[in-house]
Amino acid sequence: MIPLRDRNPSGSFPAVTVALIAANVVVFLFEMMAQQDLERFFSAYALIPAKVMLGLDGRLPWSDVVTPFFSSMFLHGGWLHLIGNMWYLWIFGDNVEDTLGPVRFLLFFLLTGLAAGITHVALNPASTIPTVGASGAISGVLAGYAVLFPHARVLTLVPLGFFLRVMELPAVVLLIIWVILQVLSGLVSFGMEQAGGVAWGAHVGGFVAGLVLVRLFRPRRVMA
Repeated sequence: MIPLRDRNPSGSFPAVTVALIAANVVVFLFEMMAQQDLERFFSAYALIPAKVMLGLDGRLPWSDVVTPFFSSMFLHGGWLHLIGNMWYLWIFGDNVEDTLGPVRFLLFFLLTGLAAGITHVALNPASTIPTVGASGAISGVLAGYAVLFPHARVLTLVPLGFFLRVMELPAVVLLIIWVILQVLSGLVSFGMEQAGGVAWGAHVGGFVAGLVLVRLFRPRRVMA
């Protein structure tokens, strides 16, 4: 399912959402410029669970352990990866930012991304595969949207066999289906040695963190 747009206009310009999208695009352009040395670039800034474990054992400086949890949120594995993530952030981020306010929303985004990274490391402590992408943090944004606007309608492209149909779905239904797909995909891939792929556990970790944190960050006057 591909969300096309929501019928939930925000009341203010989403400055942080736009800034996050711009930052991701700029960093991706730097990635493109570093193509000849991309392995070293990812080694320094992508999240690598085995490297984190070395740091926890005291065999690497703490800066090498902490920095990738945040820098990896702004790296992507290709144009499709980048566009897909930024599309979800654009559709759902503006309303969450409008409700939380720009400062709270930025903290919310970073903390849910951090939770996603910690979940991924906890589930794959021996993995040497670099993990990149804003997907974990955006999962948190989706959770926040589901809590704040469960009845908002989202225009969605839905595959029905060999056909595609545009349907209006309640946000909470769309996002529950998304979570189920993430969990099922994670169960299928759990324990399998992979040379790449999607960090499903990070998606779920970010989503759960979003469910919790949005209630703490939400102004008291706002009712779901």
